[in-house]
Amino acid sequence: MNVQFKKGVLELCVLILLDKQDRYGYELVQKISEKIAISEGTVYPLLRRLTKEGYFTTYLKESSEGPSRKYYQLTDSGRDFLHKLLQEWKEFSSGVNQLIKEGVRDE
Repeated sequence: MNVQFKKGVLELCVLILLDKQDRYGYELVQKISEKIAISEGTVYPLLRRLTKEGYFTTYLKESSEGPSRKYYQLTDSGRDFLHKLLQEWKEFSSGVNQLIKEGVRDE
């Protein structure tokens, strides 16, 4: 899949997953990787940036499988940002789908 496509939607995917429940970084990578091929290295810088911008808070939680894990939790500001991005995504994808319908020739 085109790298630019992935970059554009990764932020939205992370926000959507955190809207449902708090998650740790590797868990987010795994969940997104089930649907979109991504590398671990693309998610962590995004998590740091969105935390710095106030869209997430973090906390440590004990793990039975090793060291404590850093969990990310969506803030009210993050939820507002998610809803804004979702609206933009719906408008954008609708426009692209319309262009595809108009541009694809019947064979």
